[in-house]
Amino acid sequence: MKQILLTTVLSCGLVTVAIAQEKTWTLDECMQYAVENSPAVKKQAYTHDTYKAEHNASIASFFPTASTSISAQYNFGRSIDPETNTYNNTSTFNNSYGLSTQIPVFTGGQLINQWLLAKSNVKMGKNDIQKKKDDLALETMEAYMNVVYYKGTIKMAADKLEESQRTLYKTKRQEELGLKGRADVAQFEAQVAADDYSLTHQQNLYNAALLTLKEKMNCPSDMELEVDTLLSDVSFGPMVENVNEIFDYASANNPTALQADYQLKGSKYQYRMYKGAMLPQIYFNAGISTNYFENLKSEAAAAAFGSQFKNNRGEYVGFSVSFPLFNGLSKVTNVRRYRNNLRIAEETKTEVLRQLQNAIEQSVLDREGYAKEAIQMDKQVKSNDLAYRVTLRKYEEGLMSSLDVQTSSNNLLTSKADLLQKKLMYLMKSKLVDYYKGKPLINGIIGK
Repeated sequence: MKQILLTTVLSCGLVTVAIAQEKTWTLDECMQYAVENSPAVKKQAYTHDTYKAEHNASIASFFPTASTSISAQYNFGRSIDPETNTYNNTSTFNNSYGLSTQIPVFTGGQLINQWLLAKSNVKMGKNDIQKKKDDLALETMEAYMNVVYYKGTIKMAADKLEESQRTLYKTKRQEELGLKGRADVAQFEAQVAADDYSLTHQQNLYNAALLTLKEKMNCPSDMELEVDTLLSDVSFGPMVENVNEIFDYASANNPTALQADYQLKGSKYQYRMYKGAMLPQIYFNAGISTNYFENLKSEAAAAAFGSQFKNNRGEYVGFSVSFPLFNGLSKVTNVRRYRNNLRIAEETKTEVLRQLQNAIEQSVLDREGYAKEAIQMDKQVKSNDLAYRVTLRKYEEGLMSSLDVQTSSNNLLTSKADLLQKKLMYLMKSKLVDYYKGKPLINGIIGK
């Protein structure tokens, strides 16, 4: 019974390992893994947490500040006697207590602008996390497409090598029968060597692309990563897009545009804060204090602690007004600095929106262009495939040379690789256009 149970457990374990090794990663899964394991996203989340703490502190700055103090002092030698207010040579003990509070009445708008800045920074921090996720997802998508492309070119190169080897074998047999010459055999031997090199080169490019994808995903370099290549089977839908409508939506919702807007708001609030620092500041102050005193050399007993604590108590209320007169022009310099920062932020936002509009227009144009190129390239692949089959047939019949077969085969391989590239580029641009329109990059994971 134990042996049966052990065998069952081991079998289940082996099946689980086999399933894990056979897992095929889709584009969405790779992007999701990259976002969830990215140190850059995690660091941005910590920055956002700091913004929330600063926001809480800005709210607390509107409330009164309170402080308490307790002191105990032992004096010996000549000192002032609090009872007679004269100097004498004695030893005394003084214990005092105090409680004070301060309420800001007018600070030139610094507190309100500090709160508005902190509130805006919280939103900016959340948006920065989203932008970091989106940027990483786009980078991962590009790396993923490169892996799919080179995986496709490896298959194409392998098929071409196999075809060249078959043709070389037939040519050698025909040479033995006197139907082909040594030059034809040498030509196809060179072709096989070239195809073998091409396959090795594509494998090296695939390994480099796979390493880049793992780097973007922040996964171990020795982790097995088998990507899904079925996404190259695409259909081309309608391509009529209103660029202005996409830009209007993106300028108000895209993380890149929002980041520039939040930075502009932050510069505006900082400028107002430093302008307010040049105005007078008014605070309301209030406090209460008391003390206990004992002359250690006096023959008379000191009053009880409770009696002194009550009778020596004093309160105060008041207002304090401060005027900045001269501080080495530091405040004037700060006002100029943050005014210029505000102007820089305005120009930066204009530049970012312009770049965003250009990116949207370029993505729409690229998607339409790649779709048209892919449709035409598909026709070219079919034509090149037919031409290669005809050329190979005629070569076998002695009507074509080996150079004609080699040229036709290379044309077919190039057109297949170009078709795969156009399809993958169309997919990327379609995803990018949909992203500008507000659709999530990762289905169900990223997006507003």
